[in-house]
This record gives sequence, structure tokens and C-alpha cells, in this order.
Amino acid sequence: MTLDARIQNPAALLPDTMKAINLLYKAAHSAGVPDSTLELVHLRASQINGCSACVDSGARNARKNGETEERLFAVAVWRETPYFTEAERSALALAEAATRLADRSDAVPDEIWDEAARHFGEKELSALVLWIATTNFFNRLNATTRQPAPQHWG
Repeated sequence: MTLDARIQNPAALLPDTMKAINLLYKAAHSAGVPDSTLELVHLRASQINGCSACVDSGARNARKNGETEERLFAVAVWRETPYFTEAERSALALAEAATRLADRSDAVPDEIWDEAARHFGEKELSALVLWIATTNFFNRLNATTRQPAPQHWG
């Protein structure tokens, strides 16, 4: 498989798109959900969707913002590790369900939603759902057009 993009990223080719994306980013990140939680959710959805560019950038941004390597390495197996708070676990479960909509007849079961609602208010839940949707949007753009993760040497 080639590591070359099929086309330039569509969001970059259509400049007005970036304005909307930036507004979504700002809205999701200004509702009171810890940035570290949003970064974990972004990373987990991107892992599920196989978006190399988003996994790479998500892990690097989280690390730059103080996230530990231990937790980053464990995001894919968050259920089997002790590194995440109950609130983070509920956000990760919500991210998985909202990313894998076709995996079950009840895409996001009440059990998953209710657990997230125990830890986050309506505004924060709205931000989480918006951020999960935005991440999935990015993942689909990047995976469809085969946007590669940047090469980092040294």
C-alpha cells in the first residue's frame, strides 16, 4: 500500500471548511470537559477508525500537553488498565459506541449514556458528542483520501 495521499486533504482544498472546523473545535473545547479527556476520546475514535494521521497527531498533541506515555499506550485497552478515571472511562465508552454505530441495534445503549451522564452535565455531554462526531469526520476525510501520518525522523 502506498503512503501517498490520494488528494490533498479536502478540508484544506475548500478553505471555508476550515472555518467551520475551527468553530466546532472551539465549541467542543470550551464547554468544561478537560482537554485531556477530549484528547483521549479523539485518540480512541481515531484508533478504531484506523486514521493514522489522527492517531499520530492526537498522541503527539496529548503528549505535548502533559499526557503520560503510559496512558497513551493504554488507550486501546483502557478497560484492562488502572490508568483512567471513571469519568475518562465513561467518555471512552461513549466514544467507542458513538464511533461504532453499526455494531449494535441500540447504537449507544442507555447504560453507556447514563454512565457518562453521571460524570458530565448536559453542556459537557454535548461537547463530548460534538468532539466524537468531529473526530469521526476527520477520520473519514483522512482515511478515504489516505492522508498519511507525517514522517518523524530522529
